[in-house]
Amino acid sequence: MLNEKNVKLGKVRSSIRELYEYGKKRKAEIGEENVYDFSLGNPSVPVPEAVSNALVKLVEEGDPVSLHGYTSAQGDFSVRKSVAENLNARFKTKLSADCIYMTCGAAASLAITFNALLNSGDEVITFAPYFPEYKVFVEHAGGKLSVVKSEEDTFQIDFTALEKALNKNTKAVLINSPNNPSGVVYTEQTVKRLCALLENYSKKRGEPVYLISDEPYRELVFGGVTVPFVMNYYSRSIVCYSYSKCLSLAGERIGYIAVNSEAEEWAEIYAGLCGAGRALGYVCAPHLFQELVKAVSGKTSDISVYENNRNKLCSALTEYGFTVVKPDGAFYLFVKSPEPDANAFADRAKRFEILLVAGDDFGCEGYVRVAYCVSPKVIESALPSFRALAESYKL
Repeated sequence: MLNEKNVKLGKVRSSIRELYEYGKKRKAEIGEENVYDFSLGNPSVPVPEAVSNALVKLVEEGDPVSLHGYTSAQGDFSVRKSVAENLNARFKTKLSADCIYMTCGAAASLAITFNALLNSGDEVITFAPYFPEYKVFVEHAGGKLSVVKSEEDTFQIDFTALEKALNKNTKAVLINSPNNPSGVVYTEQTVKRLCALLENYSKKRGEPVYLISDEPYRELVFGGVTVPFVMNYYSRSIVCYSYSKCLSLAGERIGYIAVNSEAEEWAEIYAGLCGAGRALGYVCAPHLFQELVKAVSGKTSDISVYENNRNKLCSALTEYGFTVVKPDGAFYLFVKSPEPDANAFADRAKRFEILLVAGDDFGCEGYVRVAYCVSPKVIESALPSFRALAESYKL
């Protein structure tokens, strides 16, 4: 007998991927320019010139043997040291190379972290809307994902609901800010209140609750908004990061896990990450791209393109009568469905060749996600279809 659970996962793609595949088929049928695909969070901005230059230099001037060879399982020491120093300079932390574990992107970072922390029956609390794969990662690690609804209008944390959800099995709380799918950024007030609550709860029960921050969109913020860095507010915090979005390197799969050195048992946590990475086979992230992120530390793609897309789309959809949760970051827009069933709304949008992901799989019914990480031309071309969609509801 095969592992039936994994066979099922392999046979059924996520709703996001299903829609993406539908979009590819539809583009082949009627032309790519006639399909407005807002399904997948795939960066549309080119990599920074510094990235291309650094790659060429590494390949042309680097040692052709060591550059493509193994590093230490947790990543090259000099790369980990560079990541730690960058975080220390930006956020006044006191991390060392031995607080950093290099990974193949945020998905691997999360999977390793859950496998390091969780025992059978442990719970991880997260907040809706949330990235659907969290459930897959947590359950594979033997845990249970417990979902708490956010405040309806702001999508900040509903602390009354969170306090009710905390229990003896809670091992960790998982946050994602800027958020996928809403684009909402947690305010400093929200983060401070969350950390104070977890600190008090941990002391009360005599066991720590860990705070895991999933941060692939940290640099994608607009209008002067800042993202509070959780390590400045909570000692038992772990950051899972990816360069996929900030450097437009989604297909290269490079990221890291950072363990807060202020945690009393930080070395044990790090050892758990190394053990989980070993058990999962998530060791030695691609050496070439480890060296790349060291070489381009602090660089980002031109995120102004995303900000302009956001502004144009928010303004137009609001004008057409849609209710929009204006995002402060990431490259997603959460739009309230004009009818209770968001799947029915997404299906109707297909008639106008607009591909939207229903919010049900994100744990938030009645909304759709619009991934506006597309070219400005796609935004402009899609607006008449969005207007027609609104008119079909008589908005």
